[in-house]
Amino acid sequence: MSVVIINSFDEYKAFEGKEIGTSDYIKITQDQIGQFADATLDHQWIHLDKERAEKESPFKTTIAHGYLTLSLLPYLWEQIAEVRNNKMMVNYGIENFKFIKPVLVDSEIRLVASLKSIVNLRGTSKAVLNVTIEIKGERKPAAQGDIIFLYTFTN
Repeated sequence: MSVVIINSFDEYKAFEGKEIGTSDYIKITQDQIGQFADATLDHQWIHLDKERAEKESPFKTTIAHGYLTLSLLPYLWEQIAEVRNNKMMVNYGIENFKFIKPVLVDSEIRLVASLKSIVNLRGTSKAVLNVTIEIKGERKPAAQGDIIFLYTFTN
């Protein structure tokens, strides 16, 4: 996948209502899930105990934390677009975000992003991206919703 280069508010605005791109797939490993559990203190068995998950979980294996999936958005977004000429980018918010399908261990996910809107708020650009986290080989996505970034362009 080639990264889209965005140099200004006007170049960003040109994507309004359109898909910007799709990231590469990334594999979600048990090691990642374990590290996320340690970082967030969320050690629920459905994420960590493979044997118990095989017996008791409807998924028959461990699953990634929904928030692990969500936390990968900035990484996946950087594979889609490089926003240049900005002093700073801030994760501003999440709206109408739903976890639709669990991500099973060793699944691969990717991000599809479209620009819902972008406005200039006295020098700060507020971009609302509609994002879908897809699971390789699955019809239903892992998650979908809007994320909001704030940019301060230099030009």
